Amino acid sequence: MITSIFNKSKPINFTIVFFITLLAFIVFHVKHVEAPITVSFFFKNTLLFLVCYVSVLALSFIVEKNSLTQKNNFEIVLYSLFLLALPQAVSSPDIIFANFFVLLGYRRIISLRSQINVNKKLFDAAFWFGIAALFYFWAILFFVLIIITLLLYTDSSIRHWLIPFTGLLTVFLISISISIIWHDRFFGIFSSLPEVSYNFSDYNLMQYVVIITMLFSFGMWASIFYIKNIKQKKKAFRPSYYVVLFAVFIGFLIIVFAPNKNGSEFLFLFAPLAIIIANYIEIIEEKWFKELFLSVIIVVPFIMLLL
Repeated sequence: MITSIFNKSKPINFTIVFFITLLAFIVFHVKHVEAPITVSFFFKNTLLFLVCYVSVLALSFIVEKNSLTQKNNFEIVLYSLFLLALPQAVSSPDIIFANFFVLLGYRRIISLRSQINVNKKLFDAAFWFGIAALFYFWAILFFVLIIITLLLYTDSSIRHWLIPFTGLLTVFLISISISIIWHDRFFGIFSSLPEVSYNFSDYNLMQYVVIITMLFSFGMWASIFYIKNIKQKKKAFRPSYYVVLFAVFIGFLIIVFAPNKNGSEFLFLFAPLAIIIANYIEIIEEKWFKELFLSVIIVVPFIMLLL
């Protein structure tokens, strides 16, 4: 019953995802924000919500255009449910913007499958990852995806290996120019040096324990079947699937390195993990188990809200 709703791409699914994402924002602000509601507060958070929802649409576009799943909406539903399960993921404006630009970088990397406009796509991917790093430094780790992609395509063109670094250099030079204009110094736009924290005590709360356990267990289980099924995909599509897998690993590294472990760092993990779990849901043959699997992911966030 539940899986049949999202088993095909329908406009109603985007409406459902819209309200789930909106609910995640409302829950976060009701539970964790004590600031008075002013006009500036309203417009700021409306903008953040729109960026977050556009990120959902970007994820749907990436998946559909590159056939990363069958024609359904499981990935965007999972993404929005992850937000609801851990509403702290929307607590950082910088990470919301960084995640959006990371998704734009994903789009360019994965579209390399067509081998059309390779130079432009490599530059664009590096450029978007560089922009993301301006908002949140550790997003720069996603630059590694470009290197991995070139290795997967066994690209021996020196030009293709150099172009991504010119994309990063372009972001750096633009940033310095803006810094000179606005701050009258070269590196004023770079607010702070990168920091690392290995203190995970903030995750000792019941909510984090339950959600992390769900994400880790479901993600690991789905990944086993995901890796197994990559071999059954057409050769041209396999690198795209591997990129998603490595993106999950990088998202995990960001969680480990994050200097402030307040839940917002999980946002980088949600998109690639949603794609992997969506792939697993598609291949479940037992209808009752498919319903149960998706039902657990839907019910857990609402149980956590009640608790």
